[in-house]
Amino acid sequence: MSQDRAPDGAEPAETTEAAETELVRLRAEVAELRDRAGGERRRAARLLVVRRMLAAVLIALVAVVGVTSVVGVWGARTTLNTDRWVATVGPLPQEPDVNKAVSTYLTDQIFDQLDVQARLTQALPPRATFLAGPVSGSVHDFMQKSVSQLLATDQFEAIWRATNRLAHERIVALLEKKNKNVQVSGDTVTLNLLPMVNNMLNSLEQQLPSLFGKKLDLPTLKSGEIPPGLHDRIEKALGVQLPDDFGQIRLYNRHTLGQLQQSVLVFKRALVGLLIAVPVLLALALWAAPDRRRTLLQLGVWLVVTVTVLTTVLRAVRRQLLGQVPEGVYRDGLQAALWTVFTTLRDRGDQLLWFGVGLAALMYLIGPGRLPRALRRWTVQGARASAQFAARASARITKDKAARPWLARHADVLRVGGALVAVLIALLLSSWTALFVVGALLAAYEIALTLLARPGSSPPAGEAGPAGPAKTGASG
Repeated sequence: MSQDRAPDGAEPAETTEAAETELVRLRAEVAELRDRAGGERRRAARLLVVRRMLAAVLIALVAVVGVTSVVGVWGARTTLNTDRWVATVGPLPQEPDVNKAVSTYLTDQIFDQLDVQARLTQALPPRATFLAGPVSGSVHDFMQKSVSQLLATDQFEAIWRATNRLAHERIVALLEKKNKNVQVSGDTVTLNLLPMVNNMLNSLEQQLPSLFGKKLDLPTLKSGEIPPGLHDRIEKALGVQLPDDFGQIRLYNRHTLGQLQQSVLVFKRALVGLLIAVPVLLALALWAAPDRRRTLLQLGVWLVVTVTVLTTVLRAVRRQLLGQVPEGVYRDGLQAALWTVFTTLRDRGDQLLWFGVGLAALMYLIGPGRLPRALRRWTVQGARASAQFAARASARITKDKAARPWLARHADVLRVGGALVAVLIALLLSSWTALFVVGALLAAYEIALTLLARPGSSPPAGEAGPAGPAKTGASG
């Protein structure tokens, strides 16, 4: 009986169909796995992009908030703290431009009210009235010189500090809506210099007793407090009608000044939050960053950008303030005063700027690029060459029988000389970076000098101890 058999070497139809089915299933499974792997890669790529963007945004916020915190600290410690403010503006009369501006203002105030030229015209004979103008100019110059010298005295400095203390306390009180002690005329805030005018008149009376034609009988003030009726007493002593704003300097428009100081006040109130936000944002940025080196490089770049923007804003504010004052001696005085007031903030900005440059440069140099790798290779080669040169120089000095004893004998002189040179260089450069570099070089110099001057393994010539008797013959 015959059976159905497949031809020799051929699989049954059912087996072939099952294999094809399995192959289709496997292909579908591979396609599904590929789709899943591709989806995971796409999700990982999207997550990587999100992490990079998040880290970039956070690190930019770190730079902005960090620089803002510096401004807030400066504002809280200098602008809104009366003691710090007085310490900042106290030395201003020593500035030549400020001294000239204040002395010119005070002299003009007195000179205009006394009308010296008219008095000289009345006092001179009719044929000599033409001398009134030149003599009046000479008296004005002498008075200004006397006032300038008075500004440099300790007595005036004490009154200057006290006056600024009172004015600062009043401005802060005005911002806090406690303006019972602040003098506000219309929309302006003024600095009352009547105590200084009072003492200046007393000083001029001693030097030019005939200028006023009578004894002034004014009090000697030792503080910035304004005694009751001082304006009327000065008016009576001079024998003229004085304007209500006599001896007063308009500090600034109250509305604009309030906006500027209110901004600093907001910084002060939010300072704690800003200082906390800086490390928190930095930690989050580093946690989210897939490449922390790049994130730190971005931080350095953002610090440079933010400090540059801050510098531009400060220059704009300074130009705005200077624009309120006419050109000449008063604008020069205000410019010198602003330069002194913003010195600390400017120094902090320079430090942040150089820190950002250094951080960005360091992160770039340790990166994987061709140039950083080449620079690192060249640095290693240079360090090795320097070490080899130093080793050869040290070996030559060591072999030289006269060099080491000379260094040992003059080591103290060389140490003191190196320290003096380092101090002079540090004073000339006058910056923290220069001080750090000079200190590192001085330490390296002192260490190298100590190593070279130390006694060697063999004593110098002429200092060898007596040698023991040489052994001869066979031992036995």
